Amino acid sequence: MKNNLFDVYPLFEIEPVKGKGCHVYDKNGQKYLDLYGGHAVISVGHSHPYYVEKISHQLQQLGFYSNSVQNSLQVELAEKLVELSGCTDYQLFLCNSGAEANENALKLASFTTGKTKVISFKKGFHGRTSAAVNVTDIDKIKAPINKTFEAEIHEWNNFNTVKASLEKGDVCAVIIEGIQGIGGIHVPNRAFLQAVAQLCQTHEAILILDEVQSGYARRGHFFGYQFTDIQPDIISMAKGMGNGFPIGGILIHPKHKAKYGILGSTFGGNHLACAAGIAVLDIIKNENLLEHATELGEYFMNELGAIPQVKEVRGRGLMIGIDMGKSIKALRSKLLYEDHIFTGSSSDPNTIRMLPPLNVTKQEIDYFLDKFKAAILDF
Repeated sequence: MKNNLFDVYPLFEIEPVKGKGCHVYDKNGQKYLDLYGGHAVISVGHSHPYYVEKISHQLQQLGFYSNSVQNSLQVELAEKLVELSGCTDYQLFLCNSGAEANENALKLASFTTGKTKVISFKKGFHGRTSAAVNVTDIDKIKAPINKTFEAEIHEWNNFNTVKASLEKGDVCAVIIEGIQGIGGIHVPNRAFLQAVAQLCQTHEAILILDEVQSGYARRGHFFGYQFTDIQPDIISMAKGMGNGFPIGGILIHPKHKAKYGILGSTFGGNHLACAAGIAVLDIIKNENLLEHATELGEYFMNELGAIPQVKEVRGRGLMIGIDMGKSIKALRSKLLYEDHIFTGSSSDPNTIRMLPPLNVTKQEIDYFLDKFKAAILDF
């Protein structure tokens, strides 16, 4: 069969065709333990029955209409999101992806401040679209057209350089991940994050917390930054928000005033997307997945940290980086093709990313640990 796809992804020789819980099955019937969730997207497990029922029911009623009409599903989603996250003063704008969420966050920051310079951080990833990719620390994915405003990329946790830049008074926004994901699972220093938040207030810059990967109960708190007491101006989210259905959004602090026309989306907040988003929030709440992620994540990290071959374990909750101190390419291949376990890579060639569904079980974690210990005997 001729392949007319534009070849931009290196692909595993595996085609999943079915999923249930924390497992997927390929077209040959082979079962795989999924501890990566398709880049942290599968938040409540594959084919969760409540999730499937909510989407199926909505599709039978109405799949889509534009944002020119009222949609009570958007209101329900916003109410449940701010309640569960604790961000009760914030308002929600809905879009379709993490990159789009960050585009809108940066656009709103520039509308608010009238400035264009943005501060971000090394090893950070914020998306592949125009403004989002310009503040991402991967030069090879930036086209010349993306580099249309000044973007300063600072060292992670380096307060002094950020302070010096903000004191110039020309910074529109600081964007930082609640936990760095693609960079290899790095948690920001608590004092650093608090100091940056204070500096942004002092110098009238907008603090954007990119929670696209670290949000949605993945790290024990609902959002990654919530191990501090800061209040970001804007919080972006997407991956775990729809459990596989494309949906993204930004939570906006009330200091920002809405005006017709400044933000918009054709598909953002459509009926099916909202049904998926509501189902995810209901499952997180009803199955106590915030607490589950905290408890199981602590257990998982402690067990990994006790393995002699592991150099370092980083992260919080069920967002974990396993730093092996040398390339993990062969190790991941062995886990995938011999042990049938999906794990994730990062821009750090030595670090495996673990981003399992939030309802992964202790038994499934223990199964991985047994296979992992055996796989690294010759590592």
